[in-house]
Amino acid sequence: MTIKEIARLAGVSISTVSKIVNSKDASINPETRARVLKIVKEYNYSPYSRAITGSDAKTFILGVLLNSTANSSQFLNGAVTAAQKNGYGLLVYDSMGSPETELKNITAVCKNRVDGVIWEPLDIKNDSHESYLRKRGMEFCRFNDSSGFDSYFIDFTEIGYEATALLLSYGHTKVGCLIKSGSRRSEMVLEGFKKCLLEHGIPYHETMALPSESEEWHNQIYGKALTGIISTHYAAARRLTENLTQKRLQIPNDLSLISLQDESGVNMQTAKISSILIPYCEFGSFVCERLIEKCEKKKCQTPKFRTAYPITSEHSLDVPYFSRSKHITVVGSINIDVTFIVDELPQPGNVTSTSTSFRIPGGKGANQAVGAAKLGYDVSLIGKVGNDYDATLVYDSMTRNHVDTQGILHDPHTDTGKAFIHVQSNGESMITILRGANERLYPEDVLSLKELFKNTSYCLLQTEIPEETVEAAARLAHENGAKNILKPAATNHLTPALMKLIDIFVPNKAEAERLCPEAPTIEDNAEAFLRRGVKSVIITLGDSGCYINDPAFTGYLPAIHFTTIDTTGAADAFIAALAVYLTDGYPMERAAGIAAYAAGFSVARQGVIPALIDRNSLEAYIMKVNPGILRF
Repeated sequence: MTIKEIARLAGVSISTVSKIVNSKDASINPETRARVLKIVKEYNYSPYSRAITGSDAKTFILGVLLNSTANSSQFLNGAVTAAQKNGYGLLVYDSMGSPETELKNITAVCKNRVDGVIWEPLDIKNDSHESYLRKRGMEFCRFNDSSGFDSYFIDFTEIGYEATALLLSYGHTKVGCLIKSGSRRSEMVLEGFKKCLLEHGIPYHETMALPSESEEWHNQIYGKALTGIISTHYAAARRLTENLTQKRLQIPNDLSLISLQDESGVNMQTAKISSILIPYCEFGSFVCERLIEKCEKKKCQTPKFRTAYPITSEHSLDVPYFSRSKHITVVGSINIDVTFIVDELPQPGNVTSTSTSFRIPGGKGANQAVGAAKLGYDVSLIGKVGNDYDATLVYDSMTRNHVDTQGILHDPHTDTGKAFIHVQSNGESMITILRGANERLYPEDVLSLKELFKNTSYCLLQTEIPEETVEAAARLAHENGAKNILKPAATNHLTPALMKLIDIFVPNKAEAERLCPEAPTIEDNAEAFLRRGVKSVIITLGDSGCYINDPAFTGYLPAIHFTTIDTTGAADAFIAALAVYLTDGYPMERAAGIAAYAAGFSVARQGVIPALIDRNSLEAYIMKVNPGILRF
């Protein structure tokens, strides 16, 4: 194909064709230029050397300068597609992260007289390399630097916003952003994450930024202080899921997860994580199109890269655990139990010595929370700890036992509560309580955590915290459709208002007699409590079992006899199991019967939290000795 034939097909003069192919077409009509270039590219016209009037002749070749080709395959695929569609070829150069290599590559594209350059600069603050292209009068488009008018980038801020909005739409408010240190992508995603939280009225805190290089923040997941995470890099998301699997946590049951993902990594295995594909191929095509518009002096149609960011699947997304299924909320005391093993309990005027002691987290609130969690339920604990090392022990213990810790508040002006426990050889115990931070758990603290009451089946309460706080929690539980179980501990009086809010009242024999001294028998005690407004009464009788007065069952249940080592946590084990099996739909008599086994296991071991039984062990034992009680 000759220049004369090109001119004839385009309906222009040979001179006009020559000016256009040699980039001396400033005075040429844009429509004429486009028509001639279309024919030149269609017929693969290449001017003879004698027709080339200078170094500005069009070659219909574009240069691509990449920071690194290692992660650019999809971008290049898009650029190649756009170039071929418009009749261009590509020369690709890899700067390999080296400014010196980048400069050599810029020199190479200039020598090869490419029509334009797609450029991913290494250093957006250094414009010395850019000057080589400008001196040459060469058209170029920068990308991935977001620094100027002639540069383009994928808006990771928008992706971060969209991913966060999706998590929030599932009901998550305890969210985090898993980032890679030093990554521009992570910085932009985190910016969008913050923006979305702000617009939805959720305060951002620096602990929401989760560095992928560390695992210290994993405790926020184990303690269920985090229910949803956005990961800026897919490899980090994969490592997280593997770590959770080792801890026997499941996605999305225990954590919802969304990850950004390169298109090249899509396969059936990765589909298990809900992913937003980064549109590198589409972006490469877009940048190439913009450069060709510059080279052919066309008006830019779309100055900014915009696209949808669809999610691959929603396999790893679900509503937060407390919204998905019934769970148990515990409001009560948190202590450090200091236990002394003694031959005899302390007596007035006597000195009691011990050679064995230990300290572990406890308190009726913490004990009941762990008891229910070990039996397989999602549990939120609301309580208060102090400004001391003991608070760390509490958080660590609750996290290890998979109790949601977001309701454990910190009081900087006092110490964590203490329980000084003396246990003698027959298992009987005596307890002295130092209330500490428990006294400073106020009604407004509980009300500020009202979201933890959503979808609660039972709220477990004790009176080792202020009674007005217990009453506030009981009211909030009823407002959310939950039932209240109250263990009256270390109190001689309960207000009529509180009694009317209690669905199941569980005192021991001594507590029942202290609260109702006028009643001569256990049965009379129970009737008196019912008259005060409670719906059901269970009076625990130690190794004699318990007495129940409930609309579905009234009578005595025997104790389950185990070798007694320490009776301290028997009532807490009983109440935790009672709430779990009532939630599962068991009638009162059978739920209390199963709870008696849980209490039996607890007295057979030293301490409270270490002695609480897990569900598999509990039911495996019951299936051997009394299988009928477990069957519906």
